Amino acid sequence: MTSLTREPVTTAELAPASCRRLLDTVDIAVLAHGAEPAWDLSEIPGGLRMLRVDAPGVPVEIRLSVPLGDAAGYWHPQGDWRRTLVADWEGRSTAGLVSGLAAGCLYDHSGATMLTFAVADPVPEVNLRFGVSEENDTHVVHLRLPTSSEPHRLLFVPRARSVSAALRALRGWFAASLPTMPVPEPARLPLYCTWYAFNQRVTAEEVERQAELAAGLGFGALVLDDGWQRLGSGRGYAGCGDWLPDTDKFPDFAGHVARVRGAGLRYLAWMAPLLLGPEAACHPEWASRAPAAAGVPGAKVLDPRLPDVRAHAVEQCVGVVREYGFDGLKLDFLNVAMVYAGDGRGDVGEALTALLTEVRTALEAVRPELMLELRQPYVGPGMAAFGNMLRSTDCPADSVANRVRTIDTRMLAIGGAVHSDPLLWDTSAPAEAVARQLIGTLHSVPQVSVKLDSLPAEQLDALRFWLAQWKRLRAPLLDGAIEPGRPDDLYSLVEASADGVRVASVHGERSVPVRPAGPGETVLVNGSSADRLILDVQDGGAVVEIDVHGPSGRLVERLLTALSPGLHSLPVPRQGLALIRSTV
Repeated sequence: MTSLTREPVTTAELAPASCRRLLDTVDIAVLAHGAEPAWDLSEIPGGLRMLRVDAPGVPVEIRLSVPLGDAAGYWHPQGDWRRTLVADWEGRSTAGLVSGLAAGCLYDHSGATMLTFAVADPVPEVNLRFGVSEENDTHVVHLRLPTSSEPHRLLFVPRARSVSAALRALRGWFAASLPTMPVPEPARLPLYCTWYAFNQRVTAEEVERQAELAAGLGFGALVLDDGWQRLGSGRGYAGCGDWLPDTDKFPDFAGHVARVRGAGLRYLAWMAPLLLGPEAACHPEWASRAPAAAGVPGAKVLDPRLPDVRAHAVEQCVGVVREYGFDGLKLDFLNVAMVYAGDGRGDVGEALTALLTEVRTALEAVRPELMLELRQPYVGPGMAAFGNMLRSTDCPADSVANRVRTIDTRMLAIGGAVHSDPLLWDTSAPAEAVARQLIGTLHSVPQVSVKLDSLPAEQLDALRFWLAQWKRLRAPLLDGAIEPGRPDDLYSLVEASADGVRVASVHGERSVPVRPAGPGETVLVNGSSADRLILDVQDGGAVVEIDVHGPSGRLVERLLTALSPGLHSLPVPRQGLALIRSTV
């Protein structure tokens, strides 16, 4: 029996362990402190494999190893921009309920997968190291799992044609195995957020003005972000903890909420219930329960493992919704609780599960069609029971980051609607700037955060056009089968289809496969910097009608043309789109 040892610099320096073939070219070794772990692999519905490891009362280490072959990259929920290969002395992460699922996918240059896995229980804290073993010419993933009285379970997907296909199989298992929160219709409509438009300088009058305009554009909800609360200024969090309205900004808070809702929008308030700042009136009472800094300016984080902290957080959340009439909350900074992970005083994920269960139950008693927004990294399958709006983390004005992060979230999200980070652009820029932001978030619910009453006519036309197209195409964009390609290519061609409609958004100068001979509609969105799209006709071809629109929605050209097999150059303005329909 090999015992666990102190972690050296590389995995090749670890004490040797007996390996066996698991599946495909994946080898496995299972280790446990002072025990001989029992494990087995079985096939389960959906073509997946379930690994069960039984080692009661002791931590477990699982080592996975794959020959490098033609490996191109490694995707995991915390990867962000690091989606190519890293060395095993560099790859590290801690996964858990609010820090990203313990999952990963190694893929080759064809896009096919070489290893796809996920821990079946998304709550406990799991330590991972991963990367290329320079000494052994392999890619390794080592998982350290905490003590459990129940068998550890890991899911594996045999080699698949693409990362999205493999993760779709995992997502199907989680969707069938874990509870999800109902998603009301407004959570699947464009949302207006005050943050980038106003930062903390919000007032009742300004928000109500934007609400009227947003409702007219077809938005379904509005989020009142940071700044509504007392001491909510200065871009820090030293005043967090009391969650009382700033009466200078909102002299009649309940009346203000009623007026926004009267405009036809659902209304959510931003809250960070675990943050505690030294300027809050409640600070003296709760400071002893917040010993650790939160990693955000000016605040510490309440320890959710303490029962009185959980009761306090629930009371604060319910009080805001019940007293002022909000439809839900934007719950922020839940992941900062991970500062307490690994200190031997209890699992943070289990405590947050208890907290969020109590929050949802108490809020639904007040608002049956409750809306709760969660933010990366806490958007994985384990959070599906606690939120129905799963938002990309902050990336102001960055359409590429919004595209990558929303699609990353979609890879494993179950239940809730995936939302973009609020869109921001320069109001003096051309219409292309507006279109670029909306194209970047096409395959998610768009959030917008600009002053709508400050938009010039061309930008307003662009916003109205792209929102209308998004709503028309919502079924394939949100619910259809999606294929975004290789993660290290930053999803330069994203395809989605449903009900005879295929949407392809193109984000680089590359060919786009099309099959015009079939029925239905093909929508090509030009997110590239070129004023053309290269079509690769892959069926017998057809005579088609093509409508070409510019970035502001203006119809540029209407064509009746024959598309024969092979390559064709189609003039489409950058940040424009083409609608293709067969005449047969």
